[in-house]
Amino acid sequence: MRFHRILVPVDGSATSSKALGAAFELALQDGGRVRILHVIDELALLSGYEDLQRVAALLRHQGNQLLGEALAAARASGVEADIQLAERPGQRLGETVAAEAEAWDADLVVVGTHGRRGIGRLLLGSGAESVIRLATRPVLVIRGDE
Repeated sequence: MRFHRILVPVDGSATSSKALGAAFELALQDGGRVRILHVIDELALLSGYEDLQRVAALLRHQGNQLLGEALAAARASGVEADIQLAERPGQRLGETVAAEAEAWDADLVVVGTHGRRGIGRLLLGSGAESVIRLATRPVLVIRGDE
């Protein structure tokens, strides 16, 4: 199977950087392109901050900065790529990634996972698991080094 349109969500963690590298490798092998996605987490905006607009602006700025760095890495690797900042009020991470993959007609979604188990997974949830469950596209999960 060839993957010409690879979507990879990034959050700045070492695990998402590892997934980004895997997406670059696949794109180079198959002559594909990568869409680098950052999702603004709506829950971060509901964390009791008084000035929500300022926090939202900061999250957008940080997301755009992260996307710019990832795009520069793609270009340095010789990978054709673009970026997408997603903010879908009312949707969780998995829903947003699945919707963006569908809208862009991705052939593959590459996600990183921290591999949390037990109480850590229960308390923090699993973004990768949510993407796997909700995506209508194939999902490649890259495990972090933790």
